[in-house]
Amino acid sequence: MERLTADVAVIGGGAIGTAVTYYLARQGVDVILLEGKDICSGTSAACDKAVSMQTKNPGLPLEMALESVKLYQTLGEELDHDIEFEQCGGMIPIENEAQLTILRPFIERQQSIGLQVELLDTAAARRIQPAFSPSLAAATFSPMDGRVNPLQLTFGFARAARRNGAIIRTGAEVKEIVVQRGAVDKVVTSAGTVSTKVVVNAAGVWAPFIGRMAGLDIPIKPRRGQILVTETVPKDFVRTEIWSARYIVAKHDVELIRREDPAAAELGIGLSVSQAAEGYLLIGGTREFVGYDTNTTPEALAAIIRHATNILPELKNIHIIRTFAGLRPYTPDGMAILGPVNGVAGFIMAAGHEGDGIALAPVTGKMIADYIVSGTAARAVRELSLERFCQDGAE
Repeated sequence: MERLTADVAVIGGGAIGTAVTYYLARQGVDVILLEGKDICSGTSAACDKAVSMQTKNPGLPLEMALESVKLYQTLGEELDHDIEFEQCGGMIPIENEAQLTILRPFIERQQSIGLQVELLDTAAARRIQPAFSPSLAAATFSPMDGRVNPLQLTFGFARAARRNGAIIRTGAEVKEIVVQRGAVDKVVTSAGTVSTKVVVNAAGVWAPFIGRMAGLDIPIKPRRGQILVTETVPKDFVRTEIWSARYIVAKHDVELIRREDPAAAELGIGLSVSQAAEGYLLIGGTREFVGYDTNTTPEALAAIIRHATNILPELKNIHIIRTFAGLRPYTPDGMAILGPVNGVAGFIMAAGHEGDGIALAPVTGKMIADYIVSGTAARAVRELSLERFCQDGAE
């Protein structure tokens, strides 16, 4: 390795790690990014395109998402890279009155925080999205939802970080984090050793392994998401981003979802449909605890298709050309782990975003960089610390 010292070492070459590296480099920090494989070789390369506001719980998750979408509006120009960001709007089809009863107060709370979202009857929803089934009970619409190309986003952050002086080392698998007198001292990798006083753990589903090297127990588990890719279809077949109401409803009444479709509930089916600029559709997905297995399964793919065609019947006439799966970094409360940790000075967390890593990458990168540079902790950095899982004597 050409360079053996850095003020900050960021571990992880996905959207979060490259975002942190970019925002640090932009502020003149001597930063090195360490990635065991290649940039965007993990979760950020195996997900959909959504920059979703509507799926966020009212409160801190939605507030973070709203701040992130503000950054997205000028991010491509700032990075001098086409990240394919577009605020195309988003819709949540609601399949029945039971779901609608749960969604009404949820939407009202989102509106009170500042999300532009409205509840539409079926006829109005189908004027926006004609492919919707006429059997839907209702649908939401928000013009603030959008989409981005996750690969181009991650590459854009990495290239802009380099232009601002960051060093990026791929093929540098972290083997050891040396802690001296309770503080980070160096990072040993397969490509050499980096002396540093600050480490940012942005390793996603691999963050627990990095944490253990510093004597930390990080409650992140991989949760598999399976996605189908269709043949190219006419432009605007899907005019907005689409997410199923089931994912939100399951947080409030999981038994309702089990009654509607037991197999889908078991697999954690939460439909998302997005159309790429090239014309193909991305249809997902599942939320399965299967360790680090990234295989797809016939049972899950069938359940996704069954749910998708109930909402978009025309999908029955479209060919699936391939499938893939990625691993989301899940935490027990569904929110990321951010900021410093007790007991190891200089160890900073930036992981555990699960399905929100792409949507929250800009705001996460900026908040973590600002904390490292100025010591100013945003609300999310204060409230989403690792220590929230260790309160009241819990391990």
